[in-house]
Amino acid sequence: MTARNLLFCSALVLASWGQAQENVITVNAKKAGAEIQPTMYGIFFEDINFAADGGLYAELLKNCSFEFPDHFAGWDISGKVTLRDDGPFERNPHYVRLAPSGHRDKHTMLENHGFFGIGVKSGEEYRFSVWARVPDGGSAKLWIDLVENATMEEDQKLGNVGLDISGKEWKKYTAIVKPRRTFPKAHLRVWGDGKVTTDLEHVSLFPVKTYKGHENGMRLDVAQALEDLHPGVFRFPGGCIVEGTDLETRYQWKNSVGPVENRPLNENRWHYTFTHRYFPDYFQSYGLGFFEYFQLAEEIGAEPLPVLNVGMACQYQNGDNAHAPATKEGLQQFIDDCIDLIDFANADPATNSWGKLRADMGHPAPFNLKFLAIGNEQWEKPFFDRLAIIAPEVRKAHPEIKLIGTSGPNAEDDHFRNGWAAMRELKADLVDEHFYRDVQWYKKSMNRYSDRAFYTKDGPRVFAGEWACHDRGKKYNHAGASIYEAAFMTNIERNADLVHMATYAPLFAHVEGWQWRPDLIWYDNLSTARTASYYVQQLYMLNRGTNVLPTVISLNGGSPAANPVPEGQDGVFASAVLDKDKNEIIVKVINTLEKASTSRIDITGLKLKTNVPAAADVVSLDCSNYDAENMPGKAEVVSPKSSTTSITAQKGTLSLSPTIPAKTFQVFKVKL
Repeated sequence: MTARNLLFCSALVLASWGQAQENVITVNAKKAGAEIQPTMYGIFFEDINFAADGGLYAELLKNCSFEFPDHFAGWDISGKVTLRDDGPFERNPHYVRLAPSGHRDKHTMLENHGFFGIGVKSGEEYRFSVWARVPDGGSAKLWIDLVENATMEEDQKLGNVGLDISGKEWKKYTAIVKPRRTFPKAHLRVWGDGKVTTDLEHVSLFPVKTYKGHENGMRLDVAQALEDLHPGVFRFPGGCIVEGTDLETRYQWKNSVGPVENRPLNENRWHYTFTHRYFPDYFQSYGLGFFEYFQLAEEIGAEPLPVLNVGMACQYQNGDNAHAPATKEGLQQFIDDCIDLIDFANADPATNSWGKLRADMGHPAPFNLKFLAIGNEQWEKPFFDRLAIIAPEVRKAHPEIKLIGTSGPNAEDDHFRNGWAAMRELKADLVDEHFYRDVQWYKKSMNRYSDRAFYTKDGPRVFAGEWACHDRGKKYNHAGASIYEAAFMTNIERNADLVHMATYAPLFAHVEGWQWRPDLIWYDNLSTARTASYYVQQLYMLNRGTNVLPTVISLNGGSPAANPVPEGQDGVFASAVLDKDKNEIIVKVINTLEKASTSRIDITGLKLKTNVPAAADVVSLDCSNYDAENMPGKAEVVSPKSSTTSITAQKGTLSLSPTIPAKTFQVFKVKL
């Protein structure tokens, strides 16, 4: 890489040498640089940490259709309750029969525990629904209670409602329950008629207030946190769950569409994995399926990026076993899955059956899918051989779709290098890189994408698909670790010609159901917490801009730094962008040092008008309390703060003179 490229195509970083220093950050606004893709910053969803059922998906009951291997998992039963398997839904055949017990003081009842309890709020409405019938004809009365089991009140009920059932045919019934007080650990009871037998299938409870009001919708506060990020891309439905522990239990998108009552249960890849945090009843109901993912992406303004299986189960768990044969015949199902998914997302309902299904589900217009990832974290010949068969078939059917391959689970080993070589040969449009690493790794990687000997301009573009920073041995959401995420993202931003997507991971975690951390958003049954890492991502997403501006840093007004920061050193990092749409220059400065940094920001090459801006808007994220974490149910301790700083103007240059506090990320916005 030439010195000229270092000076004018990159925002360089400068190490601290233990002395008082002034950093001069020079932004050249004369000529806009590389275009920043709308997809540059986004989110990645995986159903880990109870991210779907019990999290984003607003369904409050577990095992609604009695299809768990333990058919009454999540339920307590009393009286005369029996399980039957000739129900109305082919892929979910089980249902329960509630019969009179034969004694007036023996009550027949079902009680659902929800996910770590059921969170309900006083005065809010909750929609109970059930498919039901009276098998002998006539009518029956059910009573639906939300209860607090351990209350010292006279009555356990938080709220209840009656529901009349009639006729021998299966029908869907609904009723609204409104709890009288807020409680995070409620249960739901369904009381059978004391005189009449009733059959129940797909018992469900949703808050009426879901995101955008969808009946089969998302939890409002959790989805709102996604919208507030303003992500450019939304990768789903996961990484490892796409592979499955075996092919039989991989995520299959075709099982996740159509009527929710008839979507079959799937084993979750994560419920067997960690014996130190084990959740044996962690399954995927597919209530949150591909239609809902596409719809959510559209509503939060993000490009959808589905990931599909490449004909391989998880390599970590299976090595070279449990994979489909690497032949066109052996992979035909996986080829069809890719092509049919593109049709489901984009095809005309009048001419395509998958497009018609999308329309029947409520979205006649296409979802405008542009990207498809095939495979996740696989490596070497087993992966390369299968992708080499699948990708050409998908391109033949849909040449308009950009295909994304992977460089494996690591970011610097032989698997990684061989993966990139294979993706170049297969002409992938983007290559998915993953790096969950500690602070020391990030300190050594602040110039990662400046390596143009490896990342060539004529090859595939980079998708940093799963990444996060943690402290060594302490995988918490430390504010102090998030400052290095902010610094690393200057490396992403200044190389926008190469990097087209970056998505932090994992996205969600339930405080009682997590298996992996750090995570971007945490929640309990009633509240959410946006972490310091969330705010780092949000500040980049809200201030993406349209074009990179060349930026350099120098010490005490001297010559610009000629080399990147020495490996492992702290320092001050910066990048700048032009937002043509808002006629605004945005400068991001991150001080990872233990002390404040006296700085001057010079924006040069301007044709200044008469009305020169007097001040710049500033947003600051203070991460100096290293161990600070935003967690549900507690006061937020790390969040952005707004202020202004004065601007001086002279001979085509605007200058700001801020002091960047220790361990702080600041965004400066100058309106032209």
